[in-house]
Amino acid sequence: MKSFLSTFTYNAKDDILAGLTVSLAMIPEVVAFAFVARINPLVALSGAFMIGLITAIFGGRPGLISGAAGAVAVIFVHMIQEGHVKGMEFDQPIENMGYFYLLAAVILMGLIQVGAGFLKLGKFVRLIPHPVMMGFVNGLAIVIFIAQIKMFTHKELVVASNGLKEYNNIPMQGTELYITLALVLFTMAVIWFFPKITKKAPASLVAILITTFIVIVFKIDVSTVGSYIREGGGEGLKGEFPTFSSELWQNLPINLDTLKFIAIPAFLAAAVGLIESLMTMNLVDELTDTKGNGNKECVAQGAGNIVSGLFGGTGGCGMIGQTVININAGGRGRLSGIMMALTLLTFILFADKYIEQVPIAALVGVMVVMVIQTFAWSSFRILGKIPKGDAAVLIVVSAVTVFVDLAIAVFVGVIISALVFAWKNATKIRARKSIKEDGTKVYAIWGPLFFGSIQTFNEKFDVKNDPEKVEIDFIESRVSDYSGIEALQNIANKYLDAGKKIKLTHLSPDCKKLLLKANPKFTEVIEDSVDDPRYYVVADTMDTEA
Repeated sequence: MKSFLSTFTYNAKDDILAGLTVSLAMIPEVVAFAFVARINPLVALSGAFMIGLITAIFGGRPGLISGAAGAVAVIFVHMIQEGHVKGMEFDQPIENMGYFYLLAAVILMGLIQVGAGFLKLGKFVRLIPHPVMMGFVNGLAIVIFIAQIKMFTHKELVVASNGLKEYNNIPMQGTELYITLALVLFTMAVIWFFPKITKKAPASLVAILITTFIVIVFKIDVSTVGSYIREGGGEGLKGEFPTFSSELWQNLPINLDTLKFIAIPAFLAAAVGLIESLMTMNLVDELTDTKGNGNKECVAQGAGNIVSGLFGGTGGCGMIGQTVININAGGRGRLSGIMMALTLLTFILFADKYIEQVPIAALVGVMVVMVIQTFAWSSFRILGKIPKGDAAVLIVVSAVTVFVDLAIAVFVGVIISALVFAWKNATKIRARKSIKEDGTKVYAIWGPLFFGSIQTFNEKFDVKNDPEKVEIDFIESRVSDYSGIEALQNIANKYLDAGKKIKLTHLSPDCKKLLLKANPKFTEVIEDSVDDPRYYVVADTMDTEA
């Protein structure tokens, strides 16, 4: 309990200032989330507040920032569109029905994540290889950079034939573009050089404040947070404290059809959210040289999404960009995440006019610096030094992250890494052959016997020409899966069918149990009491086969 409370008070000053910085950087991405999902920006901001607060207090990784993330929004876009159409087909048509389906899907998403936490599935993040992690980080840095380039645009409203609103991005041109670029570079320069003067305040926060001050004092006409939101159809940063959404249950039909409609998007969003959150947790572990609790983070993320859905907010997950900003600004404890959430709420309720004046260029500058600091530049140096398989995984994961999806990239990377590992180990199995004084031929197996190596394993034996007595020794080998058990059973049966005596020695207890369960007659084949065969007197020894 004392350790838990210490995560709230640890380095409180830095945590508070880091939380303020992150809250400013959070707004444009959350608003972008709303544009992607085609929902009111205030809905996304409310969700970011609730998810951020709950995960900051109860999560398994102090310093990790959670909120409404674009990767989750993308999954819900099609469901929301179809939900609007379904709502108009009811006997009593309901407008904006896609939003109500979204809230139900977010609640189900949270329940799935809580279940994953209680089932302790968070530990599987440890199976993610380091090349996958590096590829993920590099790809994500590129994705964030591309997102910042898109900020150099204006949004133009277009109404589609089906009545849905869409926004086209019109690139900035001329003087406005040059001024915006200059402000971005100025913000980046402040972030780089301010720590040389003092480290008592986060450089990112100082840079945002100075750039905003210059824009206001000199009345520079550039895109701001307020204009950015209004361009996307929002009404500015103003709202009310989130309350229980009774409207959800009044409009949403509670039946099997609704469950079928939201089940797949909810499951996909839960998976993407957990992968992003756990990957972000892993990154923070490396940056801070500490260790988080993956299962606890799963439960907290799920609880945050459940509460968000019940109170009319959107779903979300751990946000690597804002988390890196938080860590770089000195945020290490739970207080940084709590401060981010409370500041975000304060901005929405009371400081809307002030935060709306922050130029987008200042936030872009902060994010670009974060991209530079996040990208694993060392990967270029090590590409030619690491195994080709690992290098391929790093490149593929980076590419899939950029062009497809973050979660899919992790799945692809893990699968490729597993296949590379299986291929390497499939070639490692060996069989040293020797003849005992009594004429028994011994196959001393070395290396793992599993699905990838069974073909090579089978090629080691010469059932037809072997003597009457054969022994297969596993003192230097282990049977790793059921495919290995099956291969061992088949080779033993071949010798028995040929009328020869076969003994299996130094098998692991689990392997013995599975073999006997598959065929009780193997009691006569498995040797329990046996000396170490390396001490037998050998009459004739053959070379190890490749």
